[in-house]
Amino acid sequence: MSKDANSEQLRLGFMAAVEVDGRGFVGGLLVTNHMGRPLEFQCTTPVRPDRTQEILYGRTLKSWLLGELIGRTLLERVSIKPEMVFVADPALLEVRDHTEIPVACMDADGKASSREALSAELGGRRLCFHDQHPDDARFVTKKSHLVPGQADLEEPLERVRDALNETIKTVMARWQT
Repeated sequence: MSKDANSEQLRLGFMAAVEVDGRGFVGGLLVTNHMGRPLEFQCTTPVRPDRTQEILYGRTLKSWLLGELIGRTLLERVSIKPEMVFVADPALLEVRDHTEIPVACMDADGKASSREALSAELGGRRLCFHDQHPDDARFVTKKSHLVPGQADLEEPLERVRDALNETIKTVMARWQT
């Protein structure tokens, strides 16, 4: 492949977290090419806040836990860096404060920010962005021609959740023996 062809390749990150009963959250990051083929997958061990953290962080606990602790760790560990990251849980938008990589949240409930600078369309999905990073919407719009129009951006997030659930089942089985 020529250098020009490589420059038109896009690496997409899909990040999700699932709650493990009584053990906290486990996060995963799938990096794919622009066609959704896996390039790398990383996941965390369960992360559970202690009671003091629950009190001190209050309503911001979930975004701190998912975005700063789990999300930042995943982006630091992955060797193939994505050019943009998609999340389904708005609490994961917090990761954007800890990376230079644009982060977009699927607008599942149709309530994306009414401010045009903080929302965009890609793959037939409305995306919303962290309030403090309005350039992310412009970046995604600029790169949108590299993502097939029929791309299902939710499907890779389902793969991440499924892989995390499978990992949790394996780990739980080991803990019980």
